[in-house]
Amino acid sequence: MRLELTDIHKSFGTKHVLRGLSLHVENGRATGLLGRNGSGKTTTARIILNVFLPDKGTVTLDGRTIRAEDADIGYLPEEKGLYPKLPVLDQLIYFGRLRGLPRRQALEAAEHWLGVVELSHEKSRRLETLSKGNQQKVQLICALLTNPQILILDEPFGGLDPVNARLLKTIVNEQVADGKLVLFSSHQMADVESFCDDIAILHDGVIARSGRLSDIKRSYPQNRVELRLVRDGRLQSQREVMEALKPKSQAFDSIAPYGQDTVAVRFRSETDRLPFLRTLIDSGFDVDLYRILVPSLDEIFVETTAGGQSHE
Repeated sequence: MRLELTDIHKSFGTKHVLRGLSLHVENGRATGLLGRNGSGKTTTARIILNVFLPDKGTVTLDGRTIRAEDADIGYLPEEKGLYPKLPVLDQLIYFGRLRGLPRRQALEAAEHWLGVVELSHEKSRRLETLSKGNQQKVQLICALLTNPQILILDEPFGGLDPVNARLLKTIVNEQVADGKLVLFSSHQMADVESFCDDIAILHDGVIARSGRLSDIKRSYPQNRVELRLVRDGRLQSQREVMEALKPKSQAFDSIAPYGQDTVAVRFRSETDRLPFLRTLIDSGFDVDLYRILVPSLDEIFVETTAGGQSHE
């Protein structure tokens, strides 16, 4: 199954939100859609859902245009749309019926998912009496009730503590393993990095960088290393290392504190790494740690949305 958005344009009055966005998402993988606030992530989701029609461009599933009445999509919006005064189970049945489930099937699905997310004991309570995290879990159940083939999750970790965030990740990973197509939007880069196979970074109305996260990381030059040094049997502090390396600054581009007791050294070229290492040893240092640094998703995102060159 392949969801494809091609040359999508969307404006609201004089505000151009999407300016030719193209993106494809495949089943059995989790794709992270990333962007700054106001970049168009929610607009993109609503176009997939047929809530908004694009001004230009196409949205297809396996080559066929998605129609609202045929779309098998579960959606977890960032803005919640539940009924605060309605009991949890009643409104899950209601939303299941709205999605076309017979009442008995809606009840069975609701009971099943309430058990999975450990909320069976809360099913008779009004939604407004639940914690923010538990309300988020009810919203997730609404997205899963019909066993959809496509899941769109917009900021799904909002209000969840680490234990419940781990539970949500487990549930969605199971959906991916079952062959579902999952599009995931979040500001929490660590969650996306641990969760998604692929990423797409939305910037200035287009996808500025996309692909397998592992491939994107490998596309960066390996010209940055983390160092921890020992001299005369004593671990050197960050300040001592930086002072000692100042006279050798022609051998590298920059140096900065990194971990608790390490520094990060950036070279002008990957080929400068080995001569620099020899220089350290010749200067009487023992190298306690020498690790090539791969950029984090947070660093990739900041570079991309600050106008850095694409690594697609």
